[in-house]
Amino acid sequence: MGVTTVTEMTDGVLHTLFRTEQGGHEQVVLCQDRASGLKAVIAIHSTALGPALGGTRFHAYASDEEAVLDALNLARGMSYKNALAGLNLGGGKAVIIGDPDVLKSEELLLAYGRFVESLGGRYVTACDVGTYVADMDVVSRATRWATGRSPENGGAGDSSVLTAYGVFQGMRASAQHLWGDPTLRGRKVGVAGVGKVGHYLVEHLLEDGAEVVITDVREESLRRVLDKHPQVTAVADTAALIRTEGLDIYAPCALGGALNDETVPALTARVVCGAANNQLAHQGVEKDLADRGILYAPDYVVNAGGVIQVADELHGFDFDRCKKKATKIFDTTLEIFTRAKADGIPPAAAADRIAEQRMAEARAARTA
Repeated sequence: MGVTTVTEMTDGVLHTLFRTEQGGHEQVVLCQDRASGLKAVIAIHSTALGPALGGTRFHAYASDEEAVLDALNLARGMSYKNALAGLNLGGGKAVIIGDPDVLKSEELLLAYGRFVESLGGRYVTACDVGTYVADMDVVSRATRWATGRSPENGGAGDSSVLTAYGVFQGMRASAQHLWGDPTLRGRKVGVAGVGKVGHYLVEHLLEDGAEVVITDVREESLRRVLDKHPQVTAVADTAALIRTEGLDIYAPCALGGALNDETVPALTARVVCGAANNQLAHQGVEKDLADRGILYAPDYVVNAGGVIQVADELHGFDFDRCKKKATKIFDTTLEIFTRAKADGIPPAAAADRIAEQRMAEARAARTA
């Protein structure tokens, strides 16, 4: 996405937060519970539009510093995502440090929930990579500020459903803008990552008549799709996928940083539109895409279906209402492409401007 991300911590996190353009976060909380092994970071970027909403990522980071950087970047991105989704919510994100397959426990999740509760509603959590609906059910026992819960516990269930649907709407808008027709029929689409979101996206693409090529680091994720849809093709890895001959759309649906100095020159696709957060590895990648004539649908715009779904839990969940809101991602994506063309800037920069304008207007109204 076009939001500037934190890339280094040479002078420490405090310098990053207080003295660089990548900072500007309102609050960063370091959480530790020795009894359960919990180490977590909760980052609140902005509450200009309302309480900060964003998921909890559970991941085995290479270092604690990397975990803090990820929380800062993801929280900032949530501010922009929620603004462009039309939600009256700010942006925040949390990361739990460690391998979820080894460390995750009921005790740890409850300890994490107590930290969320201590923020008094400034931060509302949900699922992300490494956390699931069942986890949010446990977290919600310790805090009222947990969404993405199961229907049995008053929640919306798996937010991946509408995340995938929103990405599909972004793809349709990209096709409309580039080829004059909002259908993927006859287009070849490469999906990198067919886990929580990607396998739902594959369903939409096949229903719309697309030819689908997939890859994933997890064999079980590949098998789930290939066993159900033998017409889908799998390739060895992302490097092979982005070089696939005749590829029309590339959909990164795993972890961030998929668009970088190595992958962008190798892309064969005309469009990039996927569910992964923070797809642009660094500032300037969006210009590299534009210079190659590749249309980029900003990630935090098209993957907002999930946050629309979990946000609705705060008002009493209604799936049809959520799906109607997620369908508007088509219109928002087209608006961004139009703004980008009018201003002579990449779509990521246009999306940033629209989001920043909404947040600035909210701050001005609050202080008026």
